[in-house]
Amino acid sequence: MAFKVKKCNHLKVINEVKKSTSYQCEECIKTGDDWVHLRTCQTCGVTLCCDSSPNKHARQHAIAENHPVIGSAEPNERWLWCYIDELISKY
Repeated sequence: MAFKVKKCNHLKVINEVKKSTSYQCEECIKTGDDWVHLRTCQTCGVTLCCDSSPNKHARQHAIAENHPVIGSAEPNERWLWCYIDELISKY
């Protein structure tokens, strides 16, 4: 039985990883909410909260703006995630 390997063209086109210059969720700050972890959009560079956070701002941004790839903005984490293909890539 052969397994089909899923590939992601969204992750393949990331040549330079955008790093966060902010250590807060820009949307949570506006509403006074808390977040769990931060993610940086690899299309526009905005830093927002993760899916473990109550508001899931990074996912909302990805869907609304069609920006599929985020990177962890957490210290010592070096990975990218594609919301469309649901695949992770370490760098």
